[in-house]
Parts: sequence; structure tokens; C-alpha cells
Amino acid sequence: MDQRLDALLAAEEQRWGEMSADLIRPITEIRRLVMAGGKRLRPAFCHWGFIGAGGDPADQRIVDAGAAFELMHAFALFHDDVMDDADSRRGAPTTHTVFAKEHAEAGWAGESRRFGEGVAILVGDLAFVYADLLLETAPPEAWRIWNELRVELNIGQFLDVAGSVQRVRDVVSAERICRYKSGKYTIERPLHLGAAIADPAGHGALLDGLSGYGLPLGDAFQMRDDVMGAFGDEAVTGKPVGGDLREGKPTPLLARAVANASPAQLAVLERVGAPDLGEAEVSSIQQVIVDTGALAELESHITSLTEQAVTSLRQMDLDPEAVHELELMAQYVSWREI
Repeated sequence: MDQRLDALLAAEEQRWGEMSADLIRPITEIRRLVMAGGKRLRPAFCHWGFIGAGGDPADQRIVDAGAAFELMHAFALFHDDVMDDADSRRGAPTTHTVFAKEHAEAGWAGESRRFGEGVAILVGDLAFVYADLLLETAPPEAWRIWNELRVELNIGQFLDVAGSVQRVRDVVSAERICRYKSGKYTIERPLHLGAAIADPAGHGALLDGLSGYGLPLGDAFQMRDDVMGAFGDEAVTGKPVGGDLREGKPTPLLARAVANASPAQLAVLERVGAPDLGEAEVSSIQQVIVDTGALAELESHITSLTEQAVTSLRQMDLDPEAVHELELMAQYVSWREI
């Protein structure tokens, strides 16, 4: 899959570079993000959904689908970094900050921030187009899943943005945001897409079972992400410590803390999302989350969701190798540190 991504982006760099060296920049930004690492979870789940449904691992279409998922994910990250005004991603400067700095240093006309954000949005859009190009040979059944996935992703992102400014703090709403902003498009839909590519006519019989595994595990994945967003080590995660607390993200972790908090603890939690939130306050908020039992409660819920997913998986009629690998992946996504 990495080879496929590299070949696609190299060909596009050559094509546009022949017209003007300046036109290579958006493509090199895509390359900088997608080739810098990442967990490759969506391609992996898509692959094992494909194998589980009887697909041939030598089929180029599943390689293309995996590469498409990485480019679609890159699209979401480019835009997400603009919406969150994030300075770093995977330990490197974000695209909008790179171009804003370049604008300021060159003394170009207009506002540097606006230029940087505009370029990042266009780079994300370009990644989205390339993702579609890689799925040109996918069957119509797979395209229906792909299109639904993209709608769900954008709806989930809207829920996240709106939930942050509206200070959503109830568990039900926070878990809905968790599912649609990330969980479904990370695990459930990649599994569905892989199965549809492998068996366009018969994949429908597998969808409910794959959802029985993918939905709870997707929720667990995003809840683990929320824990890292509140407590993660920047040197490990590549993101600022307490980033979700600074941004006021409407997470199930914060919702549980608010539900369990005393009046004094609520006063501390009210500072979540404040633009001037300092390191000492981040530390105080983290301590309240621990003291209210919210962290322990969420960890227990993550364990329960993971067990539910694995139980559902074992009841399915899938290729045994796929079942084994998906069990291992369930353990990884629920207890990873990055």
C-alpha cells in the first residue's frame, strides 16, 4: 500500500512539475503527511474484511482501497488541523502553519493565517480526490459503502465542532460524536468496504456481524484516543499534552467527569476549552478527571466494548486467519499508546 501511495504521488509530482515547480507543493504536502507514518488502521481493517469475506490477497483492488483510506484520512487530518488550529501533527508542523509562516517570511500580500488555512483546505480536498481515483475499479456495492462512509465522517466532524462550542457534556451526546467522528470510519466501514470488494453479491450477509464487531470496537478506539488526548505524552503521541482539554472537545471522558463531579470539581472542569488555559490548570483538570472516577469508569467501558466486539467476531463465519488478526487488532486499538 505504501508503494502504491508513493507511485501515485510521484507520478502526480512529475505531471504537475512539468508545468511549474510551484504546482508540486500541494502534492508534496500530502506525501509529507501520508508517508510520515501513522497506524494504517483503516487499510488494515479493510484488508481483513476483504480476506474474511474470501478475497484473494494478491488482488490489486484491496491495495488500492487501503491507499484510498490513507488519503481520505489525510483529507480529514488536513481539515481537522485547521478547525482545531493545531500546531503539530505526528511530531511535525501542520500544513496550515507551514504555509502561514512561509507567507509571513516572504512578506506576501494579505493575511498569513488566512493563506495558510486556505492552502491546507485545498491540500485536503486534493487528497480526497486522489482517494476517489484509487477506487475507480471498485464494484458499485463498494462505492455505496464508500459514499455513506464519507457522509458519516463529515456529519461526525460537524458534531464535534458544534459540540465543542456548545460545551456538550452529557454522555449520550458525547458517545454519539465519538462514534460518528471516528469510530465508524476507522473500523466498521473499512470492514464493510473490504467485504464488498471481495464478494459484491454476498457481502450483505456479513454486514451485521461485521458491525457487531466494528461498532463497539470503533467506540473503544475513539475513547482510547480521548484518554490520550487528555493525558497522553507529547513525545509519544506527537500531540500537545492535554490538547483535547485546551480545545474543549466533547468527549465521553469529560462527560463522565462532569456527571460525577462535586460543585468544587465542576468549577475546575468549567475551565476546559478556555483560550488561556495554562499547564497548571491542565494538570488540575486531569486530576479532577481521575478523582471523579471518570478515567477508571471509561477504562472499564473500553474493556467491556472490546470484549463485546471480540465475542461478536467469534460468532461469524469468516476466514480463520482474518478472525485471528482481527482479535489481535482489537487488543491493539483499545490499549495502544499512540
